[in-house]
Amino acid sequence: MKPKKRFSRHRDLAAYNPQQLPDILPPEDDRYLVKVYVEGYEDVAFWRSIFDHFRNPYLRFEISVPNRDDLPKGKKVLMSMIGKTNMESVLLCVDSDFDYLFDGSTEQSREILAAENMFHTYTYATENYLCYAPSLRNVCVKATKNDMRIFDFERFMAAYSRAIYPLFLWYVYSAQLSHESVFTLAEFRASVRLGYVDIRRNGENTLAWLERNVERRRITLERDNPDMIDAVAAFGERLKSKGVESDNCYLYMHGHTLMDNVTMPLLMAVCDKLRQLSVAKIHNSKVEGVALKNELSNYTNTLRSIRDVLLDNENYTSCPLYKQLRDDIQTYLDIMIGRIKAERPAPVSLRCNFEP
Repeated sequence: MKPKKRFSRHRDLAAYNPQQLPDILPPEDDRYLVKVYVEGYEDVAFWRSIFDHFRNPYLRFEISVPNRDDLPKGKKVLMSMIGKTNMESVLLCVDSDFDYLFDGSTEQSREILAAENMFHTYTYATENYLCYAPSLRNVCVKATKNDMRIFDFERFMAAYSRAIYPLFLWYVYSAQLSHESVFTLAEFRASVRLGYVDIRRNGENTLAWLERNVERRRITLERDNPDMIDAVAAFGERLKSKGVESDNCYLYMHGHTLMDNVTMPLLMAVCDKLRQLSVAKIHNSKVEGVALKNELSNYTNTLRSIRDVLLDNENYTSCPLYKQLRDDIQTYLDIMIGRIKAERPAPVSLRCNFEP
């Protein structure tokens, strides 16, 4: 019996035939096309979901990475397009990183704030929206098909933020001064990661473990950099004007660290317990034998990858920072549609109806 031929995604991509590529469909209508360039392929879905909320009879948006012969991508590429593109035809969408918090104190943050056709996330990156605490219970439900509430993500992430806040300030301050060697990303990640997760009593033991790690690192930083202690504290006061508080700083921390080293370990621990509860419920039913095996199999087949569900998460529209981004886009639309209506009047309401 011949073995079945296995499908290889990578082989098919590498061996593509340009002659077999599909034709691009013509526009559905005569709306003006605006190209929206993003940092990388993983950002396309995020920005597509945002612009989908701003459908209107005048403009249509096409999301993609920059089309360049040398294939580079990332924030630097989009930054290089400032001044070479205009808001009528091109929008540039980037992760804020710390540029929003730097508030014009660095050359790059000044460029971003001054660019009329650039939008930024306000959070450090798109990953921070995906990890928005009020949305995480829904991620668990979709991954496990169990709607029992066994963990308070909002309370835990507020406590997590308060625990890491001193190190967050040290890391952002040193990054602003271009002195990241004072406190590197690798050191920050090692200090704030959840290397130990216990969801009993809503993560009380995990938070205590984290607080000990943070305190050790804080003492070391203050011992090695005594001249920076007051400056870091003053910097924290300035960040409050940007919305940064001790209980929400997870929204402004390094996005991949948050997703990979905090949110995913937490979700995995909670989802594991939810799955155990579902299996126990099935075993405690009156079903036996083949019927029991079928029921367990049916449940198992409904489960989804936690990471995939998290990456598909769009339940962050109540986040205050997202509302700021939404308002920026609406302001842009008001300007652009106003110009179009002046040239081509149409009996359609100017303002788009945003629906979260």
